[in-house]
Amino acid sequence: MDGDFSPAPINEPFLGLVSSHLVVPELSRFNFEINSTPHPVAGALFRNMGKELAGVWENCGQAAAQLGARVLAIGSLPTLCDEMLNLDNISAMNRYHALNREVLRLRENRPLELNIEGRETLYAQHHDVMLEAATTSLQIHLQVNAGEAARHYNLSQVLSAPMVAVAANSPYLFTRDLWEETRIPVFEQAVRVASFRGPEGGTVGRVTFGTGYCRDSIFEVFLENLDGFPVLLPLVFEKDICWLSHLRLHNGTIWRWNRPLIGLNDRGRPHIRIEHRVPAAGPSLPDVIGNIAFYIGLVHFYLRREPALDALIPFDDARRNFYRAARLGMEATVRWSRGREGPLRDLMIKELLPAARKGLVQLGIASADIAYYLDEVIGRRVESGRTGARWQRDFIARHGPDFKALTRAYFENQARNMPVYGWEVA
Repeated sequence: MDGDFSPAPINEPFLGLVSSHLVVPELSRFNFEINSTPHPVAGALFRNMGKELAGVWENCGQAAAQLGARVLAIGSLPTLCDEMLNLDNISAMNRYHALNREVLRLRENRPLELNIEGRETLYAQHHDVMLEAATTSLQIHLQVNAGEAARHYNLSQVLSAPMVAVAANSPYLFTRDLWEETRIPVFEQAVRVASFRGPEGGTVGRVTFGTGYCRDSIFEVFLENLDGFPVLLPLVFEKDICWLSHLRLHNGTIWRWNRPLIGLNDRGRPHIRIEHRVPAAGPSLPDVIGNIAFYIGLVHFYLRREPALDALIPFDDARRNFYRAARLGMEATVRWSRGREGPLRDLMIKELLPAARKGLVQLGIASADIAYYLDEVIGRRVESGRTGARWQRDFIARHGPDFKALTRAYFENQARNMPVYGWEVA
């Protein structure tokens, strides 16, 4: 962000100053992505990851300061204006220009339309894919055993509703008050191109919750990607086919909210990861690590439970729960196991927080990390109801629609490294 807390399209000089393989460009010139190295799911995982990301983030802040700018982690930047999302602000990488060109080609140059009904209504048209740059997320990669990948994938779909609600941090876009997690409809509509029809007859988008659970194997998702989605980036690689370059590129242009990935190590040995893309970026680093802890604890706890959670919650209910939770947050009513329906926040307090805790204990996570990241950071967020989205709305309710002041206050709170449950509305 620049001195006025507005987007600063300077990612090229910024990335040059950062000079780290863990910090890479994103679609727009005012976005960037930071990564961690892989960490084993055991012991001091969350403390170690927190220290690593804190160091990367500090480096980013110092590089931005040299350019008279600041960095911020948030689902959607409150000071972002629609007119800033144009091709002058697209990153210089050929991949992004090709992505824009091919999306418009598949749409026969028809504009992309954004139409969101929340507390208020937003409608916009774009002749490019830059609306995607309005959304930034936390993407949790969990490497899994191939034989258990299908069950991990199904669980991640079921757990997407509580995850999108607890991590909600995008209530505003272009000053309109929309969903608790407005990133969800924005991203789904930002690259909407024709693909195939799902079981209910509607067209399945490239940003999708999916069409159903895996029945027997994660291979089913890769087959659906191959058969159902047209190739978006038609490149030919000369590498050894064992590197699976075409498969990996194609899957990288299909943005499932829970996305199975194939990765390879330096020796070319493949592995499977589930990429959980549901949470928003921010509000603070402890909140980010807390979100990761909550997800991993829940997945591990339910992985061994019988009957399987996805056997108790039909896919249609899991999908409906997800979109309700994205729109209404923890106040959403969801349908859980065996058809029982109730407030999501009650479900989190009575069942999901204890389940996540047991899962982390079973994994051998350090007790001090469980106490802080799960019991305090997530537990007190759920008890208070103060997510990043709720804090932003409380600020606007008190101060009026001053989105520059909102962003400044958010930046100052984030810099204090305090979980969002403790943020005050001054």
